[in-house]
Amino acid sequence: MIDGLVFDPLIDMPVVGIGVVLVCLAVACAMYWRLAGWPMRLGALMIAVLAVLNPSLEHRDGVPLNDIIVAVVDQSTSQTLGNRTAQTAAALEHLQQVTASRGATDLHVVRIGDAPDGGGTALVDGLVDALVDLPKDRIAGIVVISDGQVHDAKTLPDLPAPAQLFLTGEISDWDRHLEIISAPKFGVIDEEIEVILRINDIGAVPRDTQGTAILSVTVGDADPLRIPVPTDQELTLPVRLTHGGTNTIEFSVDAIAGEITGLNNSAVAEINGVRDRLRVLLVSGQPHAGQRTWRNLLKADSNVDLVHFTILRPAGKNDFVPRDELSLIAIPTNDLFNRRINDFDLIIFDRYKRRGILPRIYLENVVNYVRDGGAVLVAAGPDFASADSLYYSPLADILPAEPTGEVIENGYLPALSEIGERHPVTQTLTGEWGRWMRQIALTPTAGETVMTGDNGRPLLQLARVGEGRVALLGSDHAWLWTRGFEGGGPQAELLRRLAHWMMKEPELDEDKLWGEAQDDAIFIWRRSLADTADDVTVTAPDGTVVDVPLTRAGNGLFRGTVTRGAAGLYRLSDGGQSVVVAAGSDAAIEYERAIADETSLLPMLAQHRGGVFRIDDGLPRVRDVRAGRVATGRGWFGVWPRDAEQITRVTLTPIAPVWVYLLLIAGLMIGAWLREARR
Repeated sequence: MIDGLVFDPLIDMPVVGIGVVLVCLAVACAMYWRLAGWPMRLGALMIAVLAVLNPSLEHRDGVPLNDIIVAVVDQSTSQTLGNRTAQTAAALEHLQQVTASRGATDLHVVRIGDAPDGGGTALVDGLVDALVDLPKDRIAGIVVISDGQVHDAKTLPDLPAPAQLFLTGEISDWDRHLEIISAPKFGVIDEEIEVILRINDIGAVPRDTQGTAILSVTVGDADPLRIPVPTDQELTLPVRLTHGGTNTIEFSVDAIAGEITGLNNSAVAEINGVRDRLRVLLVSGQPHAGQRTWRNLLKADSNVDLVHFTILRPAGKNDFVPRDELSLIAIPTNDLFNRRINDFDLIIFDRYKRRGILPRIYLENVVNYVRDGGAVLVAAGPDFASADSLYYSPLADILPAEPTGEVIENGYLPALSEIGERHPVTQTLTGEWGRWMRQIALTPTAGETVMTGDNGRPLLQLARVGEGRVALLGSDHAWLWTRGFEGGGPQAELLRRLAHWMMKEPELDEDKLWGEAQDDAIFIWRRSLADTADDVTVTAPDGTVVDVPLTRAGNGLFRGTVTRGAAGLYRLSDGGQSVVVAAGSDAAIEYERAIADETSLLPMLAQHRGGVFRIDDGLPRVRDVRAGRVATGRGWFGVWPRDAEQITRVTLTPIAPVWVYLLLIAGLMIGAWLREARR
């Protein structure tokens, strides 16, 4: 078979170009001199150039190649819903049969799973990668077997052949999907914040379930709040954060029989709780060397609102000074300890003793304040060991230690107790510390001793009382650390941690269970002052329950690991505490819209006029169509015949032998000479 005319120059083309220029000059000179034989000379020179270009007839021998139909099979997580897996297998088998029946056609299967970065179904990227490795002149058609939930269809490639979609799923499918539209990253503790969400009913929703749903709102491990809400519209819900740090809030609706999946019926918002300002009431019993240190430490923090009163003159003192000449301000005890006591986050008694300033009823208010969630820190001085001690007041019900009446005036080094080395308040307080010179002897009655002083006696006692917390420091010489005496010590850090512990900051909680979801595992952490930790029961989103043993991972810290399965909320419980861990998944985006929908792929199908075929309506046959024609119809899809072949041999045959060129050139030159000579 002659496939065309080709040129195979005998010399380099630049030389041929120079020759053509010389030919043109020679012809121009002949015409200028009016030589009668110039047309024959021109013909001879043109034949010489043609001979140098060496024109040849190209003969190709080849074997025909099969057309290729590319089958893109979606095997992402959403394809496991309903009977889509079986539909996909049936569609692929049908495609293999029609390909075989067409003849001279190969089926190239490309399987697409979930994107490794959690981006959903990257079907278009997978198709582009497959097309790169295939010869475009052999691709007759592209068939995508998918539910249409494709997450990279915004940038579509130029396809070499028409594309068709075999759509999985059923027309009767329906789903209820809970979506968080907006949720703040931070929120002020005990103040309302707004979370906007929406419950979407998609697909063939039954009439008896349309319009309303029961929404469950669970903050941390608290009991869920169930409220009826409308569907298919935005809902603004007020939420109140209960503690600092991460607050896990779960929103969920009950799964209903018949919906295609219940895995998208819940959503989690993780909001960091922060305190607006720390409101502290500092009551100093009398001026002393450490009083200004307490005040300076608290005022140095811009997030602390400090109210400080020092008792300079008790009400019953008789020093014969007229009241109208006193410049002292009376403590508004009724306002502070009765009406506004719950406005404070922390109350500090610094070397305070009973002097008639605070009546018994106000101290009882302090006890109730602690039991309801408040915090009290007592920095004891020598008066705490006297008959006027705060211990001999209603505060005895909440104080974690009893004074023995002894005041130790020896120098000693504060140290961490065995429990103090595990307690998060004192655990990392390390370094060389200076001595303190006074200690009030205490007998612990509740809580834990985290610091010791002279001869190992209790120095700092921490305790939980009801919903609140109490700390008792058995010395008024902590200020020596701030002054740098004998190297000083971490008084500021100790006070900061004490305040945050009493404010129930999770990072300083000595009895805490929490979990962290990473990759394919959930790491379980347990902080405890005990020597061992109980097994933790993990309940997966699908209801699977497993007990996970914990092993020691440091002082007061235990750890366990469980393999993560489906995305959702994992509930951890050790019998005493329960927490919720939100575990995302690479497949989470696959459940956002679980109903099969071809919308995202329509632009790709429209490139070469392809179509959509629902598998549950029956599978189409294949038909050959010409490029540019409609490639889809009722019960059939079209492919382009490519008629590609593989060339096995190429033969070049010169259009004339060399002697023919020479004979023509010689004849024309002799003819030109004879004509010019006759003339």
